[in-house]
Amino acid sequence: MFEIGNSLREARVRRGVDFAQAEVATKIRGKYLRALEEEQFSLLPAQTYVKGFLRTYAEYLGLDGQLYVDEFNSRFVSGADDHEPRARRSAARPQRHNRRVETNVVLVALAAIAVLMVIVIAAWKAGGGGNNTVTPPVKTTAKTNRRTPSVPAPLLELKAVRGTTHVIAHRGSATGHIAFDGTVSQGDDALAIRGSRLWVEIDTPANLQIRVRGRLVHVPGGKPQVIIVSKTGWRPA
Repeated sequence: MFEIGNSLREARVRRGVDFAQAEVATKIRGKYLRALEEEQFSLLPAQTYVKGFLRTYAEYLGLDGQLYVDEFNSRFVSGADDHEPRARRSAARPQRHNRRVETNVVLVALAAIAVLMVIVIAAWKAGGGGNNTVTPPVKTTAKTNRRTPSVPAPLLELKAVRGTTHVIAHRGSATGHIAFDGTVSQGDDALAIRGSRLWVEIDTPANLQIRVRGRLVHVPGGKPQVIIVSKTGWRPA
């Protein structure tokens, strides 16, 4: 057992690095780096972020990131919480496999249709069908009603109604691709983020007007919140 915070602080001091430099290098906000060194893990939005930030910060300081994650797990994480992300990843593998199978079936079907069309056209031309006179279509002045296809609303829309707040949105899960990482300020246009599932960290939800698929929702709190947004709505992470 060792002191996570003191070890990180000593390594940073030895390297002569301040929080501003570490924030630029690791892409982790300075207040979270300070919380890691003070072992105030409750200031971070979720255990998943704590582990990811610990690993990244430790490796940036030349330390063994996995060692710090293991120490955090042994002291602060229960067994059920520790295994939950692994279960989610393993459950996602069959889904990805099924999608690949469905895609391959569609491609094979399209190829078969294309081959069949070539055979039919060649047989038609060989039978003299190409010399038949084709009656031109009769022109009509009737107007047809054309409907403009509707554009589906984005999954998540954020608009600052007061002050500013920092937002980080990952696609799929906390470790997924970052769809947005920045500050939403009052007076800016609404921020639209598309996707089927988003993992969103919001510093100050009370400063935002939040819509999910066009519907206004209320996410309470003046402190950082992490929410999961899907086509059916939102819930705390």
